[in-house]
Amino acid sequence: MSNFLPKSIRTLIEELSKLPGIGPKSAQRMAIYLLHSPDSRLKPLGESILNLKKNVVFCGECWNVAEMDPCPLCSDERRDKSMICVVEEVLDVVALEKTGDFKGLYHVLHGALSPVDGIGPDQLKLEELFARVSPGIDEVILATNPSLEGEATALYIQKHLQNSSARVTRIARGLPVGGDLEYADEVTLSRALKGRSEF
Repeated sequence: MSNFLPKSIRTLIEELSKLPGIGPKSAQRMAIYLLHSPDSRLKPLGESILNLKKNVVFCGECWNVAEMDPCPLCSDERRDKSMICVVEEVLDVVALEKTGDFKGLYHVLHGALSPVDGIGPDQLKLEELFARVSPGIDEVILATNPSLEGEATALYIQKHLQNSSARVTRIARGLPVGGDLEYADEVTLSRALKGRSEF
């Protein structure tokens, strides 16, 4: 980064480039954009960043983020309390809720098992999940990512719950809409075949 830039801009670029998906060039463009923005646009942005953690709590039941505990999903009487869908991150809940197809409860792990990165069972909300799986829970749906870490996490949960009364299921994996068979890898094709349903 050029030393010709003022220290305040260099510091902002440094901080922005620490965000996921933001490289040094993008951080520079954002900083210059913000520099040219009027104070009336900068003030709400700065305040929303400063207040981010003040107005957000983790739900004590599902570990999703919310403004109250329990969160609106857990306290909604219309949700099916006999099903728990296990996801890795908060944004996974957002994605699943957009479908409008799942009416049960969620459990956010806040990551996936990754010994290489030093993330073991104690760093995730696994014990909290296991404590929730009581006789009233009929099904635990594992909706972790189809990555090596996501698969390892799903397997760990499945093994831990194998003696519980709840049925443990895994979301289907397959081909994306608009995808071509010739470009799909063998694992994806295999899962698409195994997860087939009536047409």
